[in-house]
Amino acid sequence: MKLLVDTCIWSLALRRRESSPLNPLEQQAVAELREAIQDRRVAMVGPIRQEILSGIRDPAQFARIEALLDPFRDQLIVSSDYIDAARLFNVCRAHGVECGPVDTLLLAVAIRLRLQVLTRDKGLARCVELLKAEGLWS
Repeated sequence: MKLLVDTCIWSLALRRRESSPLNPLEQQAVAELREAIQDRRVAMVGPIRQEILSGIRDPAQFARIEALLDPFRDQLIVSSDYIDAARLFNVCRAHGVECGPVDTLLLAVAIRLRLQVLTRDKGLARCVELLKAEGLWS
């Protein structure tokens, strides 16, 4: 199954300073990303690409990471994804789970395209769990 990889995982793999070693859970997440890349199971969307590249001050590092991401073509985000994202946002909020508009957009795309989400973001993971519990995601 294809995998939509959240920005936090990409950042661990691409932007982490070598002087900051990864903990075992982070190492596992990066290993999952590498395996998915090797198996050609990684899906990308524009907002994740933008988040990965945002805040990189060094033009050479920006160009290097941009080039590393270039092989991953963006999945199309369609109008209905925005409407579904708003519904998902409302469901999460009604259950006291905070999930931002961009995260719910990513989840709407993942649901439509039947993608798994790889994340270490606890808030996003709670949203995924809630949506699955509510039967909105299989």
